[in-house]
Amino acid sequence: MHDHALEHLRYIRHTMERAAAFTAVPGWGGVIMGATALATTAIAGPPHDSRQWVAIWIGDALVAAAIGVAAMIMKIRRSASPLVGEPTRRFALAYLPPIAAGAIVTIVFAANGLIRRLPGWWLLSYGTALTTGGAMSVRVVPMMGVCFMLLGVAAFAAPAEWGHLFMAAGFGGLHVGFGFVIARHYGG
Repeated sequence: MHDHALEHLRYIRHTMERAAAFTAVPGWGGVIMGATALATTAIAGPPHDSRQWVAIWIGDALVAAAIGVAAMIMKIRRSASPLVGEPTRRFALAYLPPIAAGAIVTIVFAANGLIRRLPGWWLLSYGTALTTGGAMSVRVVPMMGVCFMLLGVAAFAAPAEWGHLFMAAGFGGLHVGFGFVIARHYGG
């Protein structure tokens, strides 16, 4: 009887882990990520067909990723949740494929002289990552992803010279705005 009860408890625990939402999306980390994107917009300027412009933005993406991961780890530790639990694993499995696709298509765009059109692609692919990963998270995360996707579509429709403005609005403005919402309503 004791073994049977333990098996039921394991099953219940496993079911609860699978149903749990990933709540470690960092609000304050998003605000800081948005601030770095606004600074990068000022440094990089409008998109032009130079690898230097791409390198500046990839540098910011790496800084933002480090900020995001560090903020996520801090938020997970504050909540006393396991660092690599089922919700984190599911979020990563949904979030990372669109990011990987975005990186591969970035190389194709750069190799084919389409650097000026990267802002639309980056906003669209990052929005897709937030939307798919956010499906395992709190409702505001996929909403943010949809906003990024809409900005990406708008950036493709607009003149390429406006790309930096869309980058500032998305990676800067959306991160700051949604970051404040997440921090206020979802524990930092």
